Amino acid sequence: MKKTEQTIQKSEQVIPLFGHHLIRNVLMSDLLGKDHENILYWAGKNIARQYPRENMDDIIEFFSTIGWGSITLTKEKKDELILELVSPFHLERVPVTYQLEAGFLAEQIENQKKLITEAIVQEKKDKALITLKWDLKDPV
Repeated sequence: MKKTEQTIQKSEQVIPLFGHHLIRNVLMSDLLGKDHENILYWAGKNIARQYPRENMDDIIEFFSTIGWGSITLTKEKKDELILELVSPFHLERVPVTYQLEAGFLAEQIENQKKLITEAIVQEKKDKALITLKWDLKDPV
C-alpha cells in the first residue's frame, strides 16, 4: 500500500455524503452516459484487484472502512451467496445504483473461490440484495 493511501486510511476526516453523491452519481453519470452502470461494475472489479481481501470478514470490514455501508451474508449455497447491503445512501433515501459494489464483490469472490463469478443487484427500499453466482465447472 502506498504511503498516501496509508495516511488517508488513518485519517479521521469525514466527507459529507453529498460530496460522494455528486462525484459518484451525478458527475460519473454525466461523463459515462448510458453505460454508467456497466462501467461502474467493471470499475468495482478493478478496485477489487487493487485491494484484494482474504475472506468475507475482510470484505465486510473494507465496506465499512471506505463508507460503502454495512454488508451481511444472508444466504450461502454451493454456487451462490446472497449479501444484504445497507449503505449510507439507503439511510438518507438517496437513489443510487450499487453496480460498483457488485463488481467489487464479484471479483473478490471470484479470486477467493477461483471460479468465474457474477453479481446481480436487487435494489429494495431500505437495502440492496446482491446475489453472487458461480459455476463450479467454470474455473478462472
